[in-house]
Amino acid sequence: LLTKTEADIAVHTTGSGFKDVYPQIEEIISAGLNVVSSAEELLMPDLYHPELATKLDRSAKAKGVTVLGTGVNPGFVMDALPLFLTSVCQRVKKIKVKRVVNASTRRLPLQRKIGAGLTPQQFREKVNQGKLGHVGLVESLAFIASGLGWELSKIKESVDPAIAETEMETKYVKVNNGEVTGIKHIARGYEDSQEVISLELQMYLGADDPHDSIQIEGEPNLDLRINGGTAGDTATAAMLVNCIPRVVESSPGLLTMKDLPLPYAISDGLSIRNPNG
Repeated sequence: LLTKTEADIAVHTTGSGFKDVYPQIEEIISAGLNVVSSAEELLMPDLYHPELATKLDRSAKAKGVTVLGTGVNPGFVMDALPLFLTSVCQRVKKIKVKRVVNASTRRLPLQRKIGAGLTPQQFREKVNQGKLGHVGLVESLAFIASGLGWELSKIKESVDPAIAETEMETKYVKVNNGEVTGIKHIARGYEDSQEVISLELQMYLGADDPHDSIQIEGEPNLDLRINGGTAGDTATAAMLVNCIPRVVESSPGLLTMKDLPLPYAISDGLSIRNPNG
């Protein structure tokens, strides 16, 4: 078991599912440490596990510490950033987010997680078993809806394979023509029969034109595009570290990104000129 140290916070990066990491986070809390975690389901922990979320929140408050789940996706690109952009809108009618990632440049575990090199049948079997795919897209959708106070009547989710039209090879995997290169994952949220949120993640080997785009239909309309996309590996580490001061300073309990003061880059010693002279 962990014991109390001189540290203020633990950075937790061991898994994706809330139920899987719950005992680990409880142990960290018991040592009197705040927690910032990359576990994807912690973005909205009460979505599928409300009882565990309530229990963890009580434990954190009893110990006077704060727990936060964040990262890049989920944690920023497809949830916190679009929700923040709505702060300049008088009215929001619909939000559409699309993320295209060239997985050829990413690490081996991610290439395996998206099914690169599998046959389409193997891909479907693993998706049905919950052993393959992106974790957190529905959490991102629920995060946006919760922030805007939207009561979704229905959520639709689809996970389909991207198929190679020619042979390709990365540092880690070889893919033959007709095999899987990655995933096309879509989550849609509805109010009555009206689609109000659409989140689309395309993550596959050799993806053309990688980018992140956010479109908000409202007053005013907004259209944001990040060319090249937000680099997942380095940006995830940065988000965890840059949220540390906000987590330590926040009130105790299990929080989400919408409960946190705005995070930003921690100074690395670079001189910042005073704009007022």
